[in-house]
Amino acid sequence: MRLLRSEKISEAIEQLVIDANYFLPYDIVSAVKEAAGEEKERKAKNVLYKIVENYKTAKKGEYPLCQDTGIVVVFLEVGNDVKIEGDIYKAINRGVEAGYNKGFLRKSVADPLTRKNTGTNTPCVVHTEIKPGNMLKISIMTKGAGAENKSAVKMLTPADGEEGIINFVLETVKKAGASACPPYIIGIGIGGNLERAPYLAKKALLREIGSTNTSKEAAVLEKKTLKLINKLNIGPLGFGGITTALSVMVETFPCHIASLPVAVNIQCHSSRHKSITI
Repeated sequence: MRLLRSEKISEAIEQLVIDANYFLPYDIVSAVKEAAGEEKERKAKNVLYKIVENYKTAKKGEYPLCQDTGIVVVFLEVGNDVKIEGDIYKAINRGVEAGYNKGFLRKSVADPLTRKNTGTNTPCVVHTEIKPGNMLKISIMTKGAGAENKSAVKMLTPADGEEGIINFVLETVKKAGASACPPYIIGIGIGGNLERAPYLAKKALLREIGSTNTSKEAAVLEKKTLKLINKLNIGPLGFGGITTALSVMVETFPCHIASLPVAVNIQCHSSRHKSITI
């Protein structure tokens, strides 16, 4: 059994939240550059180049990529041969608080009823999975409200089928329009139940842009849905064009024979996330 100090987890989280807010993953930058090269609309093309410029400015000066530095979502993969010394959830929240203070990042977390800011950007949302091995993988996502507020979940029935899934995704993206800062990255969770589908949709956003699901059916659905979304002519920041979304990523899970849960998690172009294995 491998022992892991909770202080080490706090230190890792502290740096992860700073890096996630300052540095955009290069697969996203690369996808934006590629889209700019293919975009025909002048305003849309200009917006895409501005996004790249914003990335370079934030990286050079170590500034947040966006003023909305988000609520932190943590995905843990805990090896079953790892023993954590101390409370792992307290360690995570200590790391988030320290990172937001050290990085001069806006605290965006408040009580849902009183609306009083907690002042620490905690508590964060933590999802935990137990895996074989003696390692701990931590993935964090700093999720802004603009895109999160436009996300949706719906309990379809098996009779709705693929057509129903695609219609729900398109309907959700149309409702988001330009208000959630396209080009988007769309995470889709299909199956499980009412709470599992949104988890799958959010976890899908950790995947590399352009990657495809290993399931042939899911991969086909990803490609087909992306093509239809990019025909909506919303375009970068709503200026029209062929780049409403950079990628669609589907994750699935078996579900009840009478259910077809579907969740759509919309992510703006500033898809801030980082991972570390310790």
